[in-house]
Amino acid sequence: MLELSSKVQYVKGVGPRKAEALAAVGITTVSDLLFYLPFRYEDRSRVRPIRDLRAGEEATVLAKVLGMRVKRTRRPRFKVLEAVVDDDTGSITVIWFNQEFLKDILQVGRQVLLHGKVDYMPRGPGLQLKNPHYELVENGDFQPTHTGRVVPVYERVGPISPRMLRRISHSLVEGLPPELPAVLPETLQRRYGFPSLREALERAHFPEQGASLGLYNEFRSPAQQRLIFEELFSFSLGLALRRQAAAGLAKPRTFEVDDRIREKVRRILPFRLTEAQKSVSKTLADELASPRPMQRLLQGDVGSGKTIVAVMASVIVIENGAQVALMVPTEVLAEQHFGNVRRILSPAGYRVALLTSARNRSERDDLLASISKGEVNLVVGTHALIQQEVRFKELGLAIIDEQHRFGVLQRAELRAKGYAPDLLVMTATPIPRSLAMALYGDLDHSLLDEMPPGRLPVKTLLMRIEQREELRRLMEEHVVAGHQVYVICPVVEESERMDLKAAVETHRFLAEGPFSHRRVALVHGRMGSAEREKVMSAFAAGEVDILVATTVVEVGVDVPNATLMVVEQAERFGLSQLHQLRGRVGRGKSPSAAVLVYLPPLTPEAERRLAAMAETNDGFEIAERDLDIRGPGDYFGTRQWGEPLFRVANVLRDRELFDLARREAGELLSSPATVEQDRIINRVIQTWGQRFGLATAG
Repeated sequence: MLELSSKVQYVKGVGPRKAEALAAVGITTVSDLLFYLPFRYEDRSRVRPIRDLRAGEEATVLAKVLGMRVKRTRRPRFKVLEAVVDDDTGSITVIWFNQEFLKDILQVGRQVLLHGKVDYMPRGPGLQLKNPHYELVENGDFQPTHTGRVVPVYERVGPISPRMLRRISHSLVEGLPPELPAVLPETLQRRYGFPSLREALERAHFPEQGASLGLYNEFRSPAQQRLIFEELFSFSLGLALRRQAAAGLAKPRTFEVDDRIREKVRRILPFRLTEAQKSVSKTLADELASPRPMQRLLQGDVGSGKTIVAVMASVIVIENGAQVALMVPTEVLAEQHFGNVRRILSPAGYRVALLTSARNRSERDDLLASISKGEVNLVVGTHALIQQEVRFKELGLAIIDEQHRFGVLQRAELRAKGYAPDLLVMTATPIPRSLAMALYGDLDHSLLDEMPPGRLPVKTLLMRIEQREELRRLMEEHVVAGHQVYVICPVVEESERMDLKAAVETHRFLAEGPFSHRRVALVHGRMGSAEREKVMSAFAAGEVDILVATTVVEVGVDVPNATLMVVEQAERFGLSQLHQLRGRVGRGKSPSAAVLVYLPPLTPEAERRLAAMAETNDGFEIAERDLDIRGPGDYFGTRQWGEPLFRVANVLRDRELFDLARREAGELLSSPATVEQDRIINRVIQTWGQRFGLATAG
């Protein structure tokens, strides 16, 4: 018998090839497959007489196959399978495209249950069913899987169709043992009237006869609510366990702040701090001086000054004799942080180094030796920082920027480079509270909610693509006034080469055409770091009027003289990304603008995104709207998250259950220890430890 931990390839109907496709979306075990729930449900239970069918409706019919033929078309290798079926009230034509194999399954004389959309063909046979779902009926009796019931609809996984997944899931659910090991205590199951885990899984995949389609499609059926609550309860329990583990650790030493360090920080600071920066800096200093390791999330909108706060914390740690690591998601951002941090800290005599995979072997070996001897005070790097050969003499503070692009385990791996180092997680992507609690429920939160003095709000304009002349006049006005302009080319998900091509062609057109009398430069992610740094430095020095770029300038670039941001085909960009790009201007004392150029007609989602950008500059309001438009599963984009945060829960839809689950998890841990409590905790660590880093990330 299969266990929940058994490899998915041993499930009936899967095998090695399908297992490979399932693994690509994080489904590797029987348990993973059981929790891959349908995303919607269709009612195919009401069998209709053929004579009552009407064009345009979805219908289920039970009929006998009268005849069948394969028709060739003018398109090469494209065939149509055409059948006529009858149910004693009438007959109807059924067609399938490029599914010739069905002629061996749906043979003449067989009884079949069909569900699909009814179309009217005026030049053909009249009413017909196109590509309907089918179910064979043996001797008038059948166990419906694909039709004749409320049917689950799964998202396709690579070559595995929803129909295949339905068949595989049906076989899997049918073979479940009567009892399954669950995390949820029986007391909570009874208190909230939830079904058992086995029943919940069975009904979530295949609702019982007469089930409410509305409840299922809203994920509010008792079966779905049980699974959602158990997942959120397990997650909340895991986060609480991680906090407990961290609270039990003691740092090898604390980082004290004295008058000498305060004076050093004052001399280093390039500008006066805002009140918000002062408040957060004091919080960080207090936690660095505490014997308990800091675990803090610092949220701040674009331009709120998170980097300088992190630098001040770093000075305290360095002056106490320990090292600092700053990990960022991309080489471009690492280079930008390295340049900014080195500019601030080098005059004080600190050694700042850059570690990325782009370094050659000799340079890398020399740098790794310096880090291990403690000769480097602060290391800025990408994922290269968490590789095995990187060793610190004493890592006192681990800083992670743009944390949402890293997984929890990567956070844990960086901390593991030292013994109980302080942890500061930063993000310039404002995160709604409900999602922040899910992503960072084990961290204390600080917010930089104040912009530096004199910062003016950026005016946002929407322009259709045919308003080119108006846009060029606006660009010329900014350049004539002595300012600089960004032109960002669209992201094409399928191909970085196409991104590059768009940027290169736009640069050539502007430099040789309407702005041939201006200094136009190009920067993109495929340039070597030295060449890219040279272009960015020239732009920062005012030696370039118009910078054409891909999204390498999304974060980290600070050019106060740049006052106009032009985003081409803005409808292709996510809301959070548009907000980040807009934050590259408005960093000086002159009025600034962002122009979002779009190609009509817009999808409803794109229209809502652009409207949000035009209506507000508040990053947290934009984040709430983005979460509302896209939902939490897509909030950070496919390239950042390898798999969804939750398997069945949705932190936007299930907020109330999340609050309830957190409360119940807290009560369980605060109650006297019992055998049941130990069983639940061990089950959470076994089942969820690897997925969310619950066993190690504290």
